[in-house]
Amino acid sequence: MHRYLLTIFCLCMTAQAANAYPPVMGMAPRWEDGYGFQIRHESYGSDTLMNSDSEIANPLDLKRYVHKTWLEGVYNFDRAKRVTFKLPNVNQSHTKNIGGVGVKQDNQGLGDLIVGLPLKYYTNQGNITQNFGFTPSLRLPTGSSSGDFPISDGSTDLGLSVSHSYESVKWYTLVYLFTWINTEGERGMREGNEYGLDLNFGYHPYHNNDTNTGIFVMWDVTARYNNDPNIATLTTATGGSRIQTGPIVVLYKDNIMFRSEYKYPLYETTSNISNSRGHEFNIGIGITF
Repeated sequence: MHRYLLTIFCLCMTAQAANAYPPVMGMAPRWEDGYGFQIRHESYGSDTLMNSDSEIANPLDLKRYVHKTWLEGVYNFDRAKRVTFKLPNVNQSHTKNIGGVGVKQDNQGLGDLIVGLPLKYYTNQGNITQNFGFTPSLRLPTGSSSGDFPISDGSTDLGLSVSHSYESVKWYTLVYLFTWINTEGERGMREGNEYGLDLNFGYHPYHNNDTNTGIFVMWDVTARYNNDPNIATLTTATGGSRIQTGPIVVLYKDNIMFRSEYKYPLYETTSNISNSRGHEFNIGIGITF
């Protein structure tokens, strides 16, 4: 397949799991010594207050909003072995119940650096290719753990994922399973382990050979379960589970890609009284070399 198609597929791999997926080049570049970068903005949050799976009254107007701008990159040693990094700049705010009063707290700065080592095994049959992937990742505590609403809990965490993807000229599917083992960090904070499943179904309806431009569309389904954070945790971490779904649209020209994504909450439950994660948006631009 042409390099532009590989670039499209790689960009779709960044769907929503900021802490899970390899960054912009999840599947491309596949050529030796290939590399690429992406800038991606992620936002979520709401003023909806929940207790378990029920929305409850919110007289203090409690809310939580998180905005992250990610710088992501990849370098390929060869087709099957690559190294990746992801570094967010975080802007977050919430209104918290302190002694029966809604108190606003916020914080801004660099978050935790994530380094991954994606390993893949490919099989090819004509215009069809499949791959099985295994990715160990490490999250390093580069974000601040200070303040009333810290960006990081200050821990070093281990991520592991397995995946399978199928590609043809027109179709793409992905099954992605991952976990983050979150250790105890500074000030006694521990965010709890995270487990996730992602299903992606993509279609490539249009490509212009003369200008090397086109469009790629995908539907994403996301499932997450988070263990309860301990009582000392002051970050955005919350326990519970959720299922989200929504579309992804990718526009491309040569090796430059623009991607947007929206996710709607189908199901959500919290282990304690907490704000809903709400609707989620992602938008990004990437380039390969």
